[in-house]
Amino acid sequence: MKRINRIFIELSVFIIDLLYQDRYFQRFWVLETIARAPYFSFLSVLHFRESLGLRGKSHLYLMEEHFKQSVNETEHLEVMESRGGNFFWIDRVFAYHLVLIYYWLMVGYYLVAPALAYDLNVCIEEHAVKTYRHYLEDVDFTDEQIIQILNDEQSHVKELKNAQALIAY
Repeated sequence: MKRINRIFIELSVFIIDLLYQDRYFQRFWVLETIARAPYFSFLSVLHFRESLGLRGKSHLYLMEEHFKQSVNETEHLEVMESRGGNFFWIDRVFAYHLVLIYYWLMVGYYLVAPALAYDLNVCIEEHAVKTYRHYLEDVDFTDEQIIQILNDEQSHVKELKNAQALIAY
């Protein structure tokens, strides 16, 4: 399944690369719109499990971490909106449709295979790290907001790997 996660990411990156070549802030805005979905999905499933009395020992910790991550991704989204990332309607339509599909995909995935859902999200966050690093190396290495977002994305990778280890009983 991890191989399927990588293929899914490679295909998605290929499509986004085609659509957003040299359109950095639009690309970042689409990615940040999508990046929030897994955390919302994880929280939804954790709430569902809790409602059924299926709270695990790391349940509260995971809820808190995923809420913090979703807030952080929303802050990134607002930065990209302030830079015009959502200016064109086609980018908004693309991102909003993609995020609906991705949200429900992740709800199902996290419900049946949480460790693999985390693995997929690690791949996505690692791609975000590469994307922001590429921007800094090729366009503007002094952009403090992008540097902070890059650091945040690196933290998300660590947090997700930690969550993955917590649930791997």
